[in-house]
Amino acid sequence: MQNQGNCYKNVWILSGTSDGPVIANSLLELNYSVFASVLTYKAGQAYIENPKLHIITGKLNNKDEVINFINKNKIKCVVDATHPFAEIISKNLNNACKEINIPLLLFERKSLIKNTNNFFYIDDLKDINKIDMENKNILLAIGSRFLNDTANYYINCKANVFTRVLPTYESITKAFGSCIKNSNIAILEPSKNNKSILEKKLCDFWDIDYVLCRESGSYSQKNWESIVSGSKMKLFLVKRPKFKNDYSYSFDQYHNLINHIIKNIDV
Repeated sequence: MQNQGNCYKNVWILSGTSDGPVIANSLLELNYSVFASVLTYKAGQAYIENPKLHIITGKLNNKDEVINFINKNKIKCVVDATHPFAEIISKNLNNACKEINIPLLLFERKSLIKNTNNFFYIDDLKDINKIDMENKNILLAIGSRFLNDTANYYINCKANVFTRVLPTYESITKAFGSCIKNSNIAILEPSKNNKSILEKKLCDFWDIDYVLCRESGSYSQKNWESIVSGSKMKLFLVKRPKFKNDYSYSFDQYHNLINHIIKNIDV
């Protein structure tokens, strides 16, 4: 890592593999030093190597760890481009930046509510009507954190529960440690080419009636929308939290975020 005393244009990005690399590349081209936090080594591989790019792998557990990281690395600006449902880290970022008066910028894709006959927006993972669940095949594409609890709920509703999880150690461990039958678990990286071929074949093979996912705005959500649209299946989207913090500017376009950093961040 380069001498941190000379890194006077340090921006810290916390993101997944979609938005983070795009934002980082734009800043690197403008000669900013970028610190990018990711949860796994694999996620870090989505970033292009650059001497001014520093990849940090692992979780930050509380507000104090956030403050320590900012102070240690002389961070001038923090970009929260985490998953819309990653409320814990967003809360810690909000409270930390507010306490030490560091600019916090929130990047989040637009929430596009679509009105179709087979798309339904719900407030919670367990909000699908119990009466409609008996003997239905439901595919959970909700990540691994709440997988077992959600699966158990719908199994008790007499549904047949299936899931697609990411090929990470944590996701696979939680999936096979859940109440879902092993034969009903698929390990699959979401398609990024808009064709969604594997996901569609999975739904056909399992004869899926319902798909449950979260309204993240990601390519994964768009895949499910594409697959379900025009089919006999129903897509249930858990609406994203309305507010992630009270100490930030919010952006949904890359260029607006970058321009704000250029014009307003004191370096």
